[in-house]
Amino acid sequence: MTTLITNIGELTTNVSTAEGDRVGTLHDAAVLIEDGRIAWVGAAADAPGPSTGSGTQSGSGIPTGSGTQDVIDAGGRAVIPGFVDSHSHLMFGGDRAAEFEARMAGQKYAAGGIRSTVAATRAASDDELRARLRGFLDEMLAQGTTTVEIKSGYGLSVVDEERLVRLAAEVTSEVTFLGAHVVPVEYADRPDAYVDLVTGPMLDACAPHSRWIDVFCETGAFTVPQSRRVLEAGIARGLAPRVHASQLGPGEGVRLAVELGAASVDHGTYLTEGDVTALAASDTVLTLLPGVEFSTRQPYPDARRLIDAGVTVALACDTNPGSSFTSSMPFCIAIAVRDMGMTPAEAVWAATAGGARALRRDDVGVVTPGARADLVLLKAPTRIHLAYRPGVPLVDQVWKDGVAALAGSESDRATEEHGSLTR
Repeated sequence: MTTLITNIGELTTNVSTAEGDRVGTLHDAAVLIEDGRIAWVGAAADAPGPSTGSGTQSGSGIPTGSGTQDVIDAGGRAVIPGFVDSHSHLMFGGDRAAEFEARMAGQKYAAGGIRSTVAATRAASDDELRARLRGFLDEMLAQGTTTVEIKSGYGLSVVDEERLVRLAAEVTSEVTFLGAHVVPVEYADRPDAYVDLVTGPMLDACAPHSRWIDVFCETGAFTVPQSRRVLEAGIARGLAPRVHASQLGPGEGVRLAVELGAASVDHGTYLTEGDVTALAASDTVLTLLPGVEFSTRQPYPDARRLIDAGVTVALACDTNPGSSFTSSMPFCIAIAVRDMGMTPAEAVWAATAGGARALRRDDVGVVTPGARADLVLLKAPTRIHLAYRPGVPLVDQVWKDGVAALAGSESDRATEEHGSLTR
């Protein structure tokens, strides 16, 4: 069976047009889904009908499938690609609400707060971590996120980091080993010895379950030489690099990421002109995390400056208990438009195609034949409403791999019937 979504008032394809529309907007559009992939995209008036056989409509090149067709009327509303959240920390135990309250009262954010989550994560059982992870994924799906990257980093021992990446790998292929998140308390006076552990036994245990290697290159976390050791060790084991950098102040982490060909460098709250120039000349994506600045009261990055300089920008939630406890990509889009100088189209592109580029993926974040059929139908006539109506639940329907997964209370059922929410 095929599925035709038709009468789409505004379709965001993220396929650039000759007229310079980077998000490839189509009006009065339709999308045909077949076998979990996008089979056809075009004007609703040209949409293929059901067929009793297989092949294409005569002279059209449009696939017709091999049986019945499920037709969905979008009612003139907007459809966008499923969000691609390329930076999350979903594997953790405990809560840091008191820390958030203290920050709101004026206490400064510092990297060392990560350690307070480590004990709770180590104490949590596998099933407790799985249950919490599933809850986060259901939240994300209900808000339109269909692809998620998940980091470790709250175990900080060989045993606990291995189980975090192993559990994450049960639900997504986008698993990042972040043993170098912060130096744990037991190594507080021996940070280089901890780097030895991360690049040796810990990497050996975690690499089989991971696609990526990451490091928090920041004051209070890891120095540039230590970060280089971690990243180069991961690269030698076949893991691709990503970097946390320039969150708390300017540093050399961005240029290290560019030098090593990292897929992304994330945060970028404090960037020098040299950082911006290096990023613009590279294939490294800068992933901005608006929820962090919202939660920590740090200054928002100037996305307008970055985009105008030619930097490829992604948006992600950075869901974590300490500095950004949100799983809502629409919320992050609204902040990016309101406080970071992005247009609604740029913010939606960054949260979809930008996230895909940060994961070096070309099969998600776009609506084009051959891509995965990950789509979001909005309760709105245009994507602008994601920023125009902040805090309002605007996701009406989500398709993941061509399967309809209703938001809210239906997401559990959809998960059970159709498998993992992420790849």
